[in-house]
Amino acid sequence: MTVEREAVMQVLAEVAHPGGGDLVSRDLIRALVIDGGAVRFVIEAATPDEARALGAAQAEAEAKLKALAGVTSVQAVMTAHGPAAKPAPPSLKIGQHPTPQQGGPQRISGIDRIIAIASGKGGVGKSTVASNLAVALARQGRRVGLLDADIYGPSQPKMMGVSKRPASPDGKIIEPLVAHGVTMMSIGLMLKEDEAVVWRGPMIMGALQQLLGQVAWGNLDILIIDLPPGTGDIQLTLCQRTHLTGALVVSTPQDVALLDARKALDMFSKLKTPVLGLIENMSTFCCPNCGHVTPIFGHGGVALEAAKLDLPFLGELPLALDVRVAGDSGTPIAATDSPLAAPYMALAQRLIAGGMA
Repeated sequence: MTVEREAVMQVLAEVAHPGGGDLVSRDLIRALVIDGGAVRFVIEAATPDEARALGAAQAEAEAKLKALAGVTSVQAVMTAHGPAAKPAPPSLKIGQHPTPQQGGPQRISGIDRIIAIASGKGGVGKSTVASNLAVALARQGRRVGLLDADIYGPSQPKMMGVSKRPASPDGKIIEPLVAHGVTMMSIGLMLKEDEAVVWRGPMIMGALQQLLGQVAWGNLDILIIDLPPGTGDIQLTLCQRTHLTGALVVSTPQDVALLDARKALDMFSKLKTPVLGLIENMSTFCCPNCGHVTPIFGHGGVALEAAKLDLPFLGELPLALDVRVAGDSGTPIAATDSPLAAPYMALAQRLIAGGMA
C-alpha cells in the first residue's frame, strides 16, 4: 500500500511548533520522500537553538506517522542552518556627496558660536593658531570644539596629540575625541597616517557636511573650524550651509601673504560672512640664544591692513621654536605654562571680552 504525500503532510501539520504554528505552516519540512511504506524527511530549523527546541516535535512527528495506515518505517532528520549570522558592525563612510539643504545657512544644535580660522595662503601658521586658540579658550573655562576642515591636509590630530579612530556605534553618528580640554574631530582620524584624500569637490563638500552634522559635538560655547588655505569648495560650502559667527583671518606681515589674505577677506565679504578680526602670526622672532628680536617677515603689516579696512586687529603672535616643537609633540604651547602661551591666552581673552567666544 502506497502512502499518499497529502496524508503525510496532514499528519505533520498536526505537530505543534514550540514557538507557535506547526511544522508545515512554519515551512520546516524538506526532502520528503515516500518509498512504498517508508517515509523519510528533514526538519530544517533556522538555528541550532531552534533545532534543540524541536526535539520533542520530531519525536511526536515520527510517532504519529508510524501510526498512519500503510507506513512501515519513518526516518526524520533534524538540521539547522548554523549560527545566525552576526550583523556587520556599523560602517560609517566619510566622503559622500552632500545632501540638499533648504533655507540657507543652518545652526548646529547645541553650539552657541562657530568661528572659522582662515588664511589666504598656506604656511602662515593658521592651524597652529587654531589649535592654540582652542586650548586657550578651554583654559578660560569655555566649552570648546575644534574641527579640522582641511580635508586634503589635516594636521590637528598631530598638533593635538590624538590618533585614536573615533567610534560610530550606529554607523551614523561619530563620537569625537577630547584632548587638552577640547572636543575635536578631523578626517585625519578616519584615515591612515600617510593616506591621501583623492576626492573631487562634491565628496569634499559631503565630508564637511558629515563632520559638522554627524558628529556628537554636545553642548559647546564655541566651535573653532580650522579651514584649509585659499578660497575653495570647503570655504564656500561652510559659509553657504552653516550659520557662522564669523571668521578670523591669519596672515604673516609680508606683502605676499597679505596679498592672499586680501583675497580671503574679499571671499568672506562676497559670502556675507562677518570677519571678526585679523591676526598677525610670526610677527617677530626672538633668538633663544641671545634674546635679539628680529622681524623676519617684516612687522606690523597686518595691523596696518586691519586699520585700512576698518577691521579689528586682534594681536601679534611670535615665531618661536618652542611653539613648533610643542605642536609637533601633540601638546599645544597654550596647554603649558610657557611664557609663549601668554599671547594665545591674551587672544582668547580678547575674543571673550568682545563677546565672540
